[in-house]
Amino acid sequence: MLSIAVCDDEVIECCSLAKRIKEIMEEMKIPCIIRQFPSGGELLQALESFDIVFLDIIMQDLDGMKTAQIFRKKATDKILIFVSSSREYVFEAYDVEAFQYLLKPVGDRKLKSVLQKAVLKTGSCSQEFIIVSRERQKKKLFLDDIYYFEIKGRIVDVHGLEGIFTYYGQIGELEDKLQDKGFFRCHKSYLVNLKHVDGYNRQDVILENGERIVIAKRRYGQFVQEVLKVMWENGGIL
Repeated sequence: MLSIAVCDDEVIECCSLAKRIKEIMEEMKIPCIIRQFPSGGELLQALESFDIVFLDIIMQDLDGMKTAQIFRKKATDKILIFVSSSREYVFEAYDVEAFQYLLKPVGDRKLKSVLQKAVLKTGSCSQEFIIVSRERQKKKLFLDDIYYFEIKGRIVDVHGLEGIFTYYGQIGELEDKLQDKGFFRCHKSYLVNLKHVDGYNRQDVILENGERIVIAKRRYGQFVQEVLKVMWENGGIL
């Protein structure tokens, strides 16, 4: 069961947001416990280990940003979602690794979308994998551990956390298997895991491990759409 905290010194707004979250979670058929806090100090004193925290920023005494800084020292892996009437602190949210920054008033559709993403995030990394064959043996490759596939004719090099694994395969079949799994064919020879993209320009994809992959000119537009979508789904403030 998920544990969710809502912290806002405006009691009516705090109650309203908590009620809406409860209704959406029930609609999603996800059991949860929701606790409300009228101040950052009371949130920090709570003994529970919350999975998701909705935090207002402009509050009396201990404001939301200071609360978040202290909270992050105690809970480095929990999901923090700011809810504010001001855009002023959006860049500071990066420093405390905020999952989302929502502007009041938050629409129902937006709130539901963020909750869906946050719930998925609490499931940690994906355990999805593909099985490939090499020398009459089967190998299980977890998708989250793969940076990209490099294709050289019928030879496929899998570049991942454990180095490079090579097997025989076809790019078309691989692309079909990985459809809707967060991979994009940015070039005829490369199939990249968008979750591991750290940056890009019109010529290259820059990965988290520092490697660069070529982007074909005709694929650039679609690549940008897909990578921004994945960044947003994984907590990016865009």
